[in-house]
Amino acid sequence: MRIACLLIALLPGLSLAPAPLTAQERGTLNPEEMTMGRIVEDIRAGRTSMTNCAAGYLMTKSGRHAPARETFDACASAGYARAMTWMGYMDENGYAGPRDPAAAAEWDRRAAEAGDPIGAFNHGLALIRGHGVAADPERGREMVDAAAKAGLEAAQRLRAAGYDPDEVTPDADEWKYLKAY
Repeated sequence: MRIACLLIALLPGLSLAPAPLTAQERGTLNPEEMTMGRIVEDIRAGRTSMTNCAAGYLMTKSGRHAPARETFDACASAGYARAMTWMGYMDENGYAGPRDPAAAAEWDRRAAEAGDPIGAFNHGLALIRGHGVAADPERGREMVDAAAKAGLEAAQRLRAAGYDPDEVTPDADEWKYLKAY
């Protein structure tokens, strides 16, 4: 009887339940979904998708240029042509890196080769101007014509204006295209 009473007295201190799980063992209980942080995490893990790549636009337009560049670079490397034109935009304007017209022209060339009319227009304009790439106005007009044929309104406007770059260049950007002698 004494042993039974002793056991009953000790039982409340004994636990037959398994030890509680650690935070690492439980995993993420409420993971981020549809946030910029989650998209950057996906990009860093090599998970590119149309949705993740398109989020780069929101990142750069909200001033988050470093994660936008990281997103566009991963997506461009995965073959997304529009991400290539955005890499050109980032390089042309020096967002999250130095301003690099040659790199911008190369990204636009790659986008054009992938069938993107914006890439064709941008690269054609670079060739007409000789901006970031050796001037080749004839090839530039051909690329602008291809973009116009694809329905790109800016290319149609440029062609209608006799391929005068001032037709499609905002006044605020003119300094970029001045030749430094």
